[in-house]
Amino acid sequence: MSSTTLAPYKVEFLQAAINGGVLKFGSFELKSKRISPYFFNAGDFYRADLLRAISTAYAKTIIEVEESSSPLDFDIVFGPAYKAIPLSTSTVDKLADLKPEKYEKMCYSFDRKEAKDHGEGGKIVGAPLKGKRVLIVDDVVTAGTAKREAIGKIRQEGGIVVGILVALDRMEKLPAPNGDDPSTPMPSAIGELRKEYGIPVFAILTLNDIIEGLKGKIAKEDIERMEEYRVKYAASD
Repeated sequence: MSSTTLAPYKVEFLQAAINGGVLKFGSFELKSKRISPYFFNAGDFYRADLLRAISTAYAKTIIEVEESSSPLDFDIVFGPAYKAIPLSTSTVDKLADLKPEKYEKMCYSFDRKEAKDHGEGGKIVGAPLKGKRVLIVDDVVTAGTAKREAIGKIRQEGGIVVGILVALDRMEKLPAPNGDDPSTPMPSAIGELRKEYGIPVFAILTLNDIIEGLKGKIAKEDIERMEEYRVKYAASD
C-alpha cells in the first residue's frame, strides 16, 4: 500500500490495521446506535507484530508533534485501564527505541479500576503523577466520558494533563440531546474535550486519512459508504 497524502508511518499503520482485522468494513452498530460502514477495535492489536505496529505509530505521532511548531512537553505516558495499559507501556518502549536521547528515561503510569487496599495501595500503577506533565494515550474518543474520568484521576494525584493521543479520530459529531438528527449541528467528542480542558487532542489517523489512504485499494462501495457517513455525521468543530 502506498499513498501520496499520508505520512509513511500512517500508511504502514493503516495497512497493519487492515491486515490484522482491526479495521473492518461492512455494517456495524455503534454505542450511539448509528450504523457505521467501518469499525476499528484497538483491542485487537494483541499480537506481537500488531502491538509493535500501533506502538510505533503512537511514538512516531508523538515525535512528529514534538518536531512541529506546537511541541508537546510531557514526563509520563498514561494509559487508562484497561485497554490502554499495553498501549501506553509499549509506546514508552518504542519512544526509547526511536529517540533514546530524549525518551530513554520516559515513564508510564496507568490506573486501577478499584483502589488496592494492601501492599503499596493506591489507584495508580507506575510512575507517581504528582507535579508531572502527563500525556494520555488511548484508542478512540466516543463520548469522552472515559477521558474525563482519566483526567480527574490524574488531577487527583497532582498530575497535569498536557494532551491526549488516540489511535483514531472518527470526526463525527455527538448525538443531539433531542435525538440523533443528522441535520442538527453538533461538535465532536474530541472537540468538546479540547474546549473543556484547553488541551490538544491528537490522532494517528482520522476518518479522512482512512478514506484518502484507501481509495483504489478497497472496494469502491466501501469508500462511498464512508464518504456518505462522513457527510451525514460530520462534526461542527
